[in-house]
Amino acid sequence: MPKLQLVGDPPADELLSADPFALLVGMLLDQQVPMEVAFAGPKKIADRMGGLDPHEIAARDPEEFAALCAEKPAVHRFPGSMAGRIQALARAVVDRYGGDTAALWTAGDPDGAQVYQRLKALPGFGEQKARIFVALLGKQYGVTPPGWREAAGAYGGAGTHLSIADVVDTASLHQVRSTKKAQKQAAKQARESKGKAAT
Repeated sequence: MPKLQLVGDPPADELLSADPFALLVGMLLDQQVPMEVAFAGPKKIADRMGGLDPHEIAARDPEEFAALCAEKPAVHRFPGSMAGRIQALARAVVDRYGGDTAALWTAGDPDGAQVYQRLKALPGFGEQKARIFVALLGKQYGVTPPGWREAAGAYGGAGTHLSIADVVDTASLHQVRSTKKAQKQAAKQARESKGKAAT
């Protein structure tokens, strides 16, 4: 079993290491909140539900599940909309893969490009999320189908600090955070200078 250190909280990291669906949900939650907060979300749900079974989550009453996600500490800063996304993801995993998340990268022995396409087809997963998740699987989860680095794009490179795929401890978490901050700053400056050029 891989030993992930994405949250810095041993029980939360243990769940992510042991349960591929937890890892997938963490990736889904990784927007508009700090990375470690997103990846701590699956443990909060598991604690409140007594497990993290995609069948159970898919079948839950949406209002009840939204309330569970909103309990303090909330699973995300937008618990209501995220609860709907988690349930949609759980339904997709149940409908397409019989509830077996690992089948995303094992069923039919897919190559990196196919794993990326399967991830991208999931609700809540766009191109960037799918690439980062391929990189996370390859770098830390021991899932290295042929062509996975290419499928992960820039996130698949060795020695990078671009995403959660590169977080292995507190120091690397800070490095990834400062890279993201610099990228945001550069994007903001590019937008501002574009705006000035247009006036």
